[in-house]
Amino acid sequence: MRTRLHFLRFEFKYVLPGDLRREVERELGYFMQLDPFVGDRPDRRYFVRSLYYDGPTFAHYFEKVDGELHRGKFRLRTYTAHAGDGTAAFLELKGRHDAMVFKHRAQLTRGAGSGFTVGEAGGADAVLARVQTGDVASRFRFAAERRMLRPVMLVDYERRPYVSKYDPEFRLTFDDNLRATPTESLFPDPSTSSRRVLPGFTIMEVKFRHHVPAWFHRVLQGHGLRRQSVSKICKAMEAWRLSPHMEF
Repeated sequence: MRTRLHFLRFEFKYVLPGDLRREVERELGYFMQLDPFVGDRPDRRYFVRSLYYDGPTFAHYFEKVDGELHRGKFRLRTYTAHAGDGTAAFLELKGRHDAMVFKHRAQLTRGAGSGFTVGEAGGADAVLARVQTGDVASRFRFAAERRMLRPVMLVDYERRPYVSKYDPEFRLTFDDNLRATPTESLFPDPSTSSRRVLPGFTIMEVKFRHHVPAWFHRVLQGHGLRRQSVSKICKAMEAWRLSPHMEF
């Protein structure tokens, strides 16, 4: 899959129950089309897996919950549940500057032994031994030492992507079947316990650079949709009650 290494944009999120999701998706078909990437995929979706890092005090979690306007978090991201199948993996730094969302990523190298194996811990040293050198790797090294980062939670989901028929910079995704697994591995043993997150609901994400088109405002108003500050990793951590101070 072709992916961008860096971006700065707005991202709005909405949480939809199943029936409403189907209504909204049907109406969006007048203005948006499926991303060609999923044209030949089953159910027009692709799989997303992210292994998130945090410190012993869960600082990244509480920065999000407290609404910090300048924050960032690290994760490993890939698009497969199967170790060693050749799918690319990335180290990502994703965060927020005021209202804008940014993401910077560096690809893990493809040399012999570079792929994570089942059950292998994705600690900082293991990542730094594989990731391309550069700004993302340097920031990760510094943050891992300063905040004692470690992998804490694996988040999986299925994504159906759409792009506007009129503006390629306006994109929308439906994320379903979220699952959370407390693990230090990008590919945990299949017997590792996981839990569903927001069962029966879909997270709709809207991504754009400049403005939301008028037709989308009408869709939102017609269905009474309101933006929500929802985070997949925060919901995943809450599902497992990783800290007694987390919100539920």
